[in-house]
This record gives sequence, C-alpha cells and structure tokens, in this order.
Amino acid sequence: MSSRRTAVVVGPLVAASFSAVLILSGTVGAEDGGPASSKGGKAVDKAPAWVRLTTLLPEKISVDNGSKKTAITATVKNEGSKDSGKIRMLVVGFDGLVVKNVEDCSAIPENGLPEGSNSGFACTVGNLAAGKSKSYSVDATYDLSKAGKICLPVQTDDGKKTFWQQGPVPFGTTNPSPDAPATPLLLGTDNKPVSPGGKELAETGPARDLLPLGAAGASLLAAGAAGMWWSRRRVPGRQAG
Repeated sequence: MSSRRTAVVVGPLVAASFSAVLILSGTVGAEDGGPASSKGGKAVDKAPAWVRLTTLLPEKISVDNGSKKTAITATVKNEGSKDSGKIRMLVVGFDGLVVKNVEDCSAIPENGLPEGSNSGFACTVGNLAAGKSKSYSVDATYDLSKAGKICLPVQTDDGKKTFWQQGPVPFGTTNPSPDAPATPLLLGTDNKPVSPGGKELAETGPARDLLPLGAAGASLLAAGAAGMWWSRRRVPGRQAG
C-alpha cells in the first residue's frame, strides 16, 4: 500500500468517483470484516448505457475503545460492460463517524460539506474500465457515545450527476462493549451508544426522512430503510495535477 498523505484543497475539487478504504495504522482493521456489501445503496441519476456503478462497504468493522480509531474498506466498482467515463467518489462522515484522511484525495472544505455532515473527501477515479474496481485508504474515528454514518456518492467528475449513492448508512451495535478493547459494529445497524455512566444505553431516536445538503441543487432523499440519497450536488474540487 502506498503511504498516506494529508490532502490539501487547492481551488475547486475536480475529483472523480472512487472507492474508499478506511484503514488506520495501529488500529483495529477491517481485514476480518467479512464480505463487502452494497447495503444502503441506490442508483440515482441514469448512468450511460452499459455502465453499472456501485460501491461496497465491509459488513463489519471494529472501533478501538481507547483511541476511537477504526478501519473501513470502501470500494467503487463498474459492473457494466463499458467504461464509466470520468467519475469521482465522495466519502462523507456523519454524527459519530469522522473521516480524518483519504489517501491521494482532497478534503472538502467546511463550507462545502453537506449539511449535517462533519467531514468529507473527494477522490478522483477517472475512467473506470468495465469489470474493474478501485479502493482507497481512509483514516477515521468513531465516537461510540453517538450514532455514526458514512455516505459514498459516485458522481460525474463535475458533480452534476450522481449515478449511485450508498448511504448515509449507519455502522452500529445494539450490544456495546465499553470494557472491551474494541467494539464490533455492523453495517446497516443503528448504534445504541453507552451512556456517560457506562451502564445504561441511550436510544438514538428515529432516522430523519430528509436531510438537506445546504447547497443549491443538492439533497439527501429518504429511500426507505436503505437510507438517504445524495443527488446533483456540486462539490468544490482540487485542481487537476
């Protein structure tokens, strides 16, 4: 794996759809997270003919109860029979899940983040050939006293269309382990955080049906139990090169 570096936003983020991998040095890894899943994902805008874009997240991750660090593998795939054209993928954190860094990608400035999110990165995928996939390393933390969600929209490189969006989909547990070294979290499970006293569980409450993104032309739409979808959002990007 190539070494990680902190991305600096310079000018508009001209990224292209991607797949992300949350891996932290010295933290609980996602290697044993079982098969990857597209749970919480949905096609949004119509993709070009014979192009089928999806993303994948691990079914299970673990959070270090001391450092709050975690690792997630997120992958973008073209399951169609033709090349995708230039695309980008965004990695956006919500609530207790904070995306700290994504390898070779650009941080979305605070004033460009979707409303309700706490962090995000835009990654250039470029042209993804038919049958191919791409993954990235992403540093993240998870505050187990809160619920936590992640969102992976796959867009045209200019952000005008969103072909696919996974999330915001939760990672969580209904059986917290505050005294254990790490807490396992399952994809698509609402987290029941431990209260400050450590003996009682706090209810996270019902999910919101609509979460605006705060920028013109952007919205997260409810899609049943699967989550909320991000469509037609422009995100400031990194200058090419």
